[in-house]
Amino acid sequence: MSAVAQPLIADRAGRARGEPARHGAQEPRELARFLPRGRRSARPGRVFPPGGWLVFVSHAHCGSVSDGCLYSPGRIDIWIPGAQLCRGLAERSWLEPGRGRQPKKAGGEAVSALETTNRVQVAAHHWRPRFVANGIDVNDFDDTVAKTTEWKDWGPNWKAVGEIHEALGRSAEESGRALTATQAYQRAAWCYHLGKFLWFEDLDLHAQLRDRAVSVYRRALPHLDPPAERLEIPFEGHIIPANLRRPSGPQPRPLVLLVPGLDSSKEELFAIEEDFLRRGMATLTIDGPGQSENAVDFAIRPNWETVITPVLDQLERLQPGVDQRRIGLMGISMGAIYGPRAAAHEKRLRAVVGLAGPYNLGECWDALNPLTKGGYIFYTKSAGEAEAKQKAYTFNLEGVLDRVTQPLLVIHGGRDRLFPPAQAERIAREAPAATLVIYPDGNHVCNNIAYKYRPLMADWLKEMLG
Repeated sequence: MSAVAQPLIADRAGRARGEPARHGAQEPRELARFLPRGRRSARPGRVFPPGGWLVFVSHAHCGSVSDGCLYSPGRIDIWIPGAQLCRGLAERSWLEPGRGRQPKKAGGEAVSALETTNRVQVAAHHWRPRFVANGIDVNDFDDTVAKTTEWKDWGPNWKAVGEIHEALGRSAEESGRALTATQAYQRAAWCYHLGKFLWFEDLDLHAQLRDRAVSVYRRALPHLDPPAERLEIPFEGHIIPANLRRPSGPQPRPLVLLVPGLDSSKEELFAIEEDFLRRGMATLTIDGPGQSENAVDFAIRPNWETVITPVLDQLERLQPGVDQRRIGLMGISMGAIYGPRAAAHEKRLRAVVGLAGPYNLGECWDALNPLTKGGYIFYTKSAGEAEAKQKAYTFNLEGVLDRVTQPLLVIHGGRDRLFPPAQAERIAREAPAATLVIYPDGNHVCNNIAYKYRPLMADWLKEMLG
């Protein structure tokens, strides 16, 4: 057992043995495994079983877990290192891993996202790790932010960068260089998406960027490895657009449904698809109500059982080479509310990952940054903040989780500025087969440590789906 995992095991057993994790330690050689009360050993070869709790302590936040606890879960005899989580919560208003400190006021007090009027810096500070992790070239990001002094220029500037990559794609395609063209079209689509994701200064340009991101990405779909097939699933008089990818081979593959968050899109989730595909699973990445292509015809909604059931019904009709008995779902941010709500009703879902989602969105509202609030106003089709805040309380998991009997993996960052870790803890407490993973150094969606959480959740889903 590794030096990092051992203190957790020792504290769980209530015995004062083992040394604190050594400072500067590398990542654990194996994950700490925890089981529900009454089961004292883990089966070999498993990532970690459903029903347990795990707090993953990285080398950046190492130390004994016995020096403070947030709470002791009543049904599980494992202590959670509250000192680290509380420290992360206290620091999250001014520090983000890898980005340094925010600007300070004259008196030395940190300037929060709620106080600053420079929305360009709010966007850059909060979402640089996300978009770099999802494929935006880091030089493009930094250069575009540096030349964008006014928020009104955010969309036009990213449109210009996207057009550079789209032109590279056309040139390569005309020369018969399919791989080069595909990569350029993907970069262009991600730039167009970034230009509009929480930018509503010019709604006509916002719509153009949304549609252009979709259309240019479609040019890449046949040339991805494995290729993607666009599905249009009938839904309430419209469609749910989806990209289906499956590894080569004759045998039906387990399938992972990928559900974006508030301001994301199916095109943005390519890098996450890759982690599942490399492990032999197929992926179906969708735009649900209020998301990307579907933002025109629908507002976002909490009752995603009305969304996933038609998707699964259509898959049964199409028989696209996936194993209908082995279907999981991974939801990001708001998708981590949608997934459990669907799983409470739809038992064809075998396992669910909830990544960085809230338990109750309304409870988190007042601490949200102004860009995210603007996104909720837009995507809920509200007249203003008061209406959007009222609707936010309908996006919650109260009274739902006891019916999520499938394995549920809850992943969260200890330095999440949108949804505090306490929201994830409530989800894990109420779901009967939940496993909680909190990375103390993780930001929202843990995009600053994507190399940690992505393999973890992909391995877990592969194991759960068999």
